[in-house]
Amino acid sequence: MNPCPCGTGRDYAACCGRYHAGEAAPDAEALMRSRYSAFVLRDAAYLRASWHPDTCPAELGLDADGAPTTTWLGLTVKQHRVTGPDTAEVEFIARYRVGGGSAVRLHERSRFVRLDGRWLYVDGEHR
Repeated sequence: MNPCPCGTGRDYAACCGRYHAGEAAPDAEALMRSRYSAFVLRDAAYLRASWHPDTCPAELGLDADGAPTTTWLGLTVKQHRVTGPDTAEVEFIARYRVGGGSAVRLHERSRFVRLDGRWLYVDGEHR
């Protein structure tokens, strides 16, 4: 078994791997988990495809030349809340380390929208 980086305990191919391969995520939480896995795997194409075009940055900074490597340490989903027929929020904590530095906690409430049957990340508020 190849455990999924998102922390579900499921095999990557049966979990986030299927979304990375093109299947639409069924809800905002599944999309958020797949985006975390994409950060772990440095899958810039998936991150861009799952980001709302109005808020997607020009540069993701995943593999900047000379920049220390980010090591993702774990994900905890705190809450998934449907806010409308095509909108939702996911609160999560992601832990990571840059280079040999100390572990950092990213606590965010992310907003998602469903367009043409696909969930997209819009933006997030750091807590």
